[in-house]
Amino acid sequence: MNFQPEINADPEIIAHRGGLWPGMSENTLDAFAAAAASGVRWMETDVHASADGVLFAAHDADLTRIAGLSHSIRELGADDLDDVELLAGGRLSRLEALLETLPQVLWNIDVKAPHSIGPMIRFVHNFDAADRIRLASFDSGTLRRLRTALPGVRTSTGTTETALFALGRLPGVPDHGAAPLPPGADALQVPASYKRIPVVTADFVDRAHRSGLHVHVWTINDEQAMQSLLGLGVDGIVTDDVELGLDVLARRRG
Repeated sequence: MNFQPEINADPEIIAHRGGLWPGMSENTLDAFAAAAASGVRWMETDVHASADGVLFAAHDADLTRIAGLSHSIRELGADDLDDVELLAGGRLSRLEALLETLPQVLWNIDVKAPHSIGPMIRFVHNFDAADRIRLASFDSGTLRRLRTALPGVRTSTGTTETALFALGRLPGVPDHGAAPLPPGADALQVPASYKRIPVVTADFVDRAHRSGLHVHVWTINDEQAMQSLLGLGVDGIVTDDVELGLDVLARRRG
């Protein structure tokens, strides 16, 4: 668990899939490099494993939306995936290449599918990546397997864990919620609201900080929403509009 001085650090802009940049596809080296050059330290991405167990930065399990191809990522070998041209420009990025090319960057990585868990564990060990990543998943089972295999690696909370934390607002329930916080969890990564019900409130943020957790909110591309969330004390804004987010932070710092 992180200590309070870290929680009180300046908030971060987290580049969602590297951010949206003219002429660049999401989750590509070009996009992540543009975000890093603008001053972003944390990148958000998702990974899927190829047929031969190589991790690629990609949100979708298949290539339909990003490349116009009917194949899933897990159907193709890494060499074949290297040759896929994306509709918005560029090519798929191997996770290994991203970490090697951008050594100053930290990575928030959502492990999207069960077949990617083993490759993710091997990746962390083989590339000594533990200090440069935070692992995420909506699925509690995926997170349990990752935490067991990778003790000490930062993780965010899954959907169920976040819901249990939210119950801490009720009388008689501890700040950290209705269950002990999982080992290794250092962040709650949540939408600002769910089904029109606010998730991120002053109480939610205060209880998170008292429990040693960061609060990161996704995916925020509106200036007023960014200002409001930063006013509540959140620790990170996940955004496609990296330049807007950095400008909002700069103006707040004055």
